[in-house]
Amino acid sequence: MALDLPFLWAAIIAFAVLAYVILDGFDLGVGILFPFFKEKHDRDVMMNSVAPVWDGNETWLVLGGGGLMAVFPLAYATILPALYMPLILMLLGLIFRGVAFEYRWRTRRGEFLWDFAFAGGSMVASFTQGVALGALVQGIDVENRAYAGGWWDWLTPFSIATGLALLVGYALLGATWLVMKTSGDLAARARHYAMRAGIGTLAAMGIFSLWTPFTEPLYFERWFGWPTVIFSVLVPALVLGCFALLVYGLKTLHDAWPFVAALGLFVLGFAGIGISFYPYIVPASLTIWEAAAPHESLAFLIVGALVLVPMILGYTVYAYWVFRGKVDPEEGYH
Repeated sequence: MALDLPFLWAAIIAFAVLAYVILDGFDLGVGILFPFFKEKHDRDVMMNSVAPVWDGNETWLVLGGGGLMAVFPLAYATILPALYMPLILMLLGLIFRGVAFEYRWRTRRGEFLWDFAFAGGSMVASFTQGVALGALVQGIDVENRAYAGGWWDWLTPFSIATGLALLVGYALLGATWLVMKTSGDLAARARHYAMRAGIGTLAAMGIFSLWTPFTEPLYFERWFGWPTVIFSVLVPALVLGCFALLVYGLKTLHDAWPFVAALGLFVLGFAGIGISFYPYIVPASLTIWEAAAPHESLAFLIVGALVLVPMILGYTVYAYWVFRGKVDPEEGYH
């Protein structure tokens, strides 16, 4: 029985995107929360909490984007022209944030500029990721296997709303990360922001669960048709369970539980998108089989993926293991 290589590659890329969202999401969230912590010492600890892992987290973005170009070139050639502006802004935001990590420690007089770059870059990158997601979910105009829309088609009330929702969601990941990795007054304030962001994230998930099915007939059929309607009951129930765990962990000072619960909310949201999309890679326009590269190319690339993905997983797990536990506020990692 021959392997369904387009399906296998779709699973690999979906995993890479999910890994990027949940891993880079929390350090973007720390940047989003930066303006709410005015003390230099608190900001130093916040940056130190993500300094050992932030650049490694972005490896998954490279794998997802590069994999899409190599494995699903038609989808890449369709999606990229539709989302040029938000994707370029996202990359610029990530660049400013990355440079701020390196230069903030090198100056005192200009430190406020790098604080602004860290926070601003994190917010821009998070918002534009949400906008790009919203534009993809609402649909891309495709004719004759090419993008047929305009320059500003990505900018709609739905995409702006998803951008704002992702800002809140990443703030939740960042706040729960700080709860897990810091102590004292900083952790106490992070719990406060985590509770607020958790309520906002739950509300956003509810709103988009009701809004999304009406943006495309495919989604409506998927969420309210049989047997996939089962997921319309199961996923919200699991979301409520994760939110309950989040609240319980924050109230009882089980510092790791809120972060796990926040990750669970994102995994469930990603699963909801997958249920809505499959088997399309460009919703209602291109399936994963229509957009895939030739079989020979997929077979050649899968050999590299079987080597590369375990290596990335291995050093990611090792990095998090080495830097486990609370951040020492007097030493840190820088």
